[in-house]
This record gives sequence, structure tokens and C-alpha cells, in this order.
Amino acid sequence: MKIIVTGATGLVGAEVLRQAILDETIEEITAIVRRPLSLQHPKIKTIIHQNFLDYSTLSDVIKKHDAFLWCLGISQSQVSKEEYQTITYDYTIAAANAVEKVNPEMTFLFLSGMGADSSEKSKTIFARVKGKAENALLKMSFKKLFIVRPGGIKPIHKNPNTAFSNKIMIPFFPILELLYPAMVISSVQLAKVIVHIAKNGSEKQLMENTFLKEIAKNL
Repeated sequence: MKIIVTGATGLVGAEVLRQAILDETIEEITAIVRRPLSLQHPKIKTIIHQNFLDYSTLSDVIKKHDAFLWCLGISQSQVSKEEYQTITYDYTIAAANAVEKVNPEMTFLFLSGMGADSSEKSKTIFARVKGKAENALLKMSFKKLFIVRPGGIKPIHKNPNTAFSNKIMIPFFPILELLYPAMVISSVQLAKVIVHIAKNGSEKQLMENTFLKEIAKNL
């Protein structure tokens, strides 16, 4: 199996790379990134790509892969509302349109988040824009589209690109796991589930954190 991963320098995307490397059934991992990866492996092919609104030069790459794992994202605290809209919605839909055009049989997985608002009316930009992206994807003609909504993601490996607002939460994860276990998932658990869904699909198209954790338990 051959997969494409975006957001490969981020918390989830980097962990997806690690888990895909360990999976013997995945023969090739193409990371579409803006800068070179620190993680190197014979399975990994890195494509430096600057314009995430235009995938016309990547049509041949998309055709040759079986799954597109959209793990690219940013904390709403790191950018303006306009930039968050561009990165979270515009980039995602541009990629999805490219996949739909050249390889509609491909599995497309979107990393959303707990609290995404399908009504698109939330006062929180994260919930509103994630919900908007989900709705747009669901209107497309993908035969294998999956949306995952993880809760608080507990980092297992250090990542220099983690937002400061997320870094200060790290010491509190043991407390959150104790008080609200259904709301927390580790980066390793989530990455394993994403790779599993890429390979095997899922009985659900939209998956909340509790369902993701159930899948993780059985892997």
C-alpha cells in the first residue's frame, strides 16, 4: 500500500509517519511538506511543495497512491482568523478537489477535531471552520472518505512544532486522563488508528474520540 501524508512535521502527522514505517503492509509513504523532514527512512519519499492551494503538479503522484491522509493543521492561537480559514478549510478542500479529480477511488482521511460544529454556527473559529471543511468533504463524491475527531491529543514524542498553547497543556494530561478519559487520546494511539483506517476503512465515516479509542484498544 502507498500513502500520502500532509502535516508530517506536526504532532499527528509525524507520528503517522512513524507508525506507517512500522507497518509492513505499507510500502511507500509520500510526505508533502514545505521543508525537509528530520525523520528519514527508505519508505519515505519527501515532496517539497509550497502552494497548498494548487496540486496540479502532483496529479501523477496522487494517481499512484491508495490513501491521502490529511493531517495538516494549526492551532487557532497561532494565526489570524483569515489564516486559520485558509489553512484549515481552503488547503483541505483544494487537496480534496485534486484527489477527487484524478483518483476518486482513493481513501481520503481528514483529521478534524472534537467539537467540530456541523452547523457552522459556533462562536469558536476552530469548531466553525472544521465543521465547514467536514461538510464540504461530505458533499464530494469520494467512495472512501473518513473524518476523525480526536479530543485532547497527548504527545508521546517531543515535537518542536507544537504550539505553545498545547505545550503548556502537557503536564495536565495525566489529570485530564483521570477525570475525563473519553476526551484524551495519545498521539501514538491516534496515529495507529489513522493508519488502520487508511488500510481497512471503518464502519463509520465520522468518528468521535471514544470510537477512535475503541479501535485503538483492538489494534
